[in-house]
Amino acid sequence: MALEEYVGAIILDVDGQEVEVVDLSTTERTGKRPVKTMNRTGRVKGFSRGIYEYELRLTVVIPLTGDLDWGSIEGAKLTKFPVGSDDNRESYLDCVTTEVGETYNVDNEARRDISMFATRKVLE
Repeated sequence: MALEEYVGAIILDVDGQEVEVVDLSTTERTGKRPVKTMNRTGRVKGFSRGIYEYELRLTVVIPLTGDLDWGSIEGAKLTKFPVGSDDNRESYLDCVTTEVGETYNVDNEARRDISMFATRKVLE
């Protein structure tokens, strides 16, 4: 059995500026909803298509200088790509920040939690 290589660290690029990311979580919602009808079986009859949504949750370290104004981000492009690999780049387009929070801990550095949504996702 051959040894397989997996995706390692991920670099996040926000409009051409590299950001130190501690945690990145993405959620895609398909927008599909069940269609409930009054039928004899008492079950869902089918589904309807809705609007696709992309939700991003980031945790970044807070630098002493040169921090982004995360609360004012509108229309940004976020690109994540694995270190050491040229393929599998994902970009989220037209990103808008919805929430910004800060976390301070005795053991770790200060961190900022950001919630965003994107209108599109493309594989490059």
